[in-house]
Amino acid sequence: MPALDHDRCYRALTARDARFDGQFIAGVHSTGIYCRPSCPAATPRPHNVRFYPTAAAAHEAGLRACKRCQPDAVPGNPDWNLRDDLAGRAMRLILDGVVERGGVPALANRLGYSTRQLSRVLTTELGAGPLALARAHRAETARALLAGTDLPASQVAFAAGFASIRQYNDTVREVYGLAPLALRGLARSGKHGVRAAGAAEAGATVTLRLAAREPFDGAGVLQYIADHAVTGVERMLTDEHGRTIGTERWITLPHGPALARVVLDAERPGVRVSATLAALADVAPLTARIRRWFDLDADAAAIDAALGSDPLLGPLVARVPGIRIPGALDPGETLLRTIVGQQISLPAVRTVLGRLAADLGGPVDDGALRRFPSPALIAEHGAAVLRGPARRMRTVVETAEALASGALVLDVGLTTRELRERLLRMPGIGPWTADYVALRVLGSPDLLLDTDLVLLRSLRARGAAATPGEAAALGERWAPWRSYATLHLWRAAPPAQRGGPAT
Repeated sequence: MPALDHDRCYRALTARDARFDGQFIAGVHSTGIYCRPSCPAATPRPHNVRFYPTAAAAHEAGLRACKRCQPDAVPGNPDWNLRDDLAGRAMRLILDGVVERGGVPALANRLGYSTRQLSRVLTTELGAGPLALARAHRAETARALLAGTDLPASQVAFAAGFASIRQYNDTVREVYGLAPLALRGLARSGKHGVRAAGAAEAGATVTLRLAAREPFDGAGVLQYIADHAVTGVERMLTDEHGRTIGTERWITLPHGPALARVVLDAERPGVRVSATLAALADVAPLTARIRRWFDLDADAAAIDAALGSDPLLGPLVARVPGIRIPGALDPGETLLRTIVGQQISLPAVRTVLGRLAADLGGPVDDGALRRFPSPALIAEHGAAVLRGPARRMRTVVETAEALASGALVLDVGLTTRELRERLLRMPGIGPWTADYVALRVLGSPDLLLDTDLVLLRSLRARGAAATPGEAAALGERWAPWRSYATLHLWRAAPPAQRGGPAT
């Protein structure tokens, strides 16, 4: 396992710097526990502490979680979006619950490696193999469920992905040094948790509080969602003053659809999520997808420091600190909506997509929301109901056919390059679409959409680049955060052009 910079990590630990929470684990071998960097306990001596990239690596070293700082109740590691290597891709899929649903062979197959190769690479890079990483993730999910639910132990165990009650009990005791009921009392003293109404496995409603690193421009993500919201598919939520505070829509999860409501947390950076699930086993993938949707794990302080020092972007960063990439809940849906929305206005694309959802979604009760049509439905009926340029609509239908048949697979286990190559092989899909979808589906941090008309107009308004080539050259100084530079330039575009592309 590559060693973390001990001096740098120890300085963060000494300063109790919460910006590093979730980015590494401090293992105190004199006490046998691991802590978050901001733990309020007395700072251990340098020779007694070792730093780990994951909680699983700390578990493998024989350490248990600190009861005082509860290191699992923090924002996730931003590395899993930043890294495009095997370890980063694997962690994105593990957090989405792939190992619980299909085991390590399914994970290895999604990544194109043998199980032996995958285990070797992850152990070298992250200090633990895929089973240990998935086990640590199950323990964290169990802790979150214990923090705020009254679900019996059997339901917590299986909702977290454990195969048996015994495995659940043994893991919780080993990781946290407590029995599950004792951990429930401790976890409820933390700031972030999950609540579930009712004890039924099917149709359970859970409420999650998900933390973000400061600064957090959650209002900007909501505005982006509002600008692109499809009537009847997404509903924006407002407070008594008419301010947008949240959104509501259906989310497709492994065990079935979930109706989810997401609102900004009024007490601390982050969001609160209320969702009715087809199965409690979908708690982990729901959490992972909401975190990507709002880019909660981004290292906002580092991004702002890098872009804020740039003469062109500095004033924009000062105006909007903590900007986030609006992620994608469903890669296929994002791609199809992007193709429909090319070269037309936001009102026009909302109209087209709203009619598509109404035509293919069937009648609903007053006030109820429709699910966005599946690729299979669009492939079968799209040609008859889609309205727009014939060539573009043909691309929508052909892409839907490829998604429905499995000829085109998009998921968070791909590298940016792989995702772009798959899209560019599809008829009618060009570089702009491929980059935009990669930015949203993977949260790729370093994509400058240098051919985007809104971005170019924003640059010209600032007396900067006038052509895509000039924009690309200018963007070299914004690496590795060019995606966030793109968002700042979209946000600062002249009024008629704000909001980014019509997708």
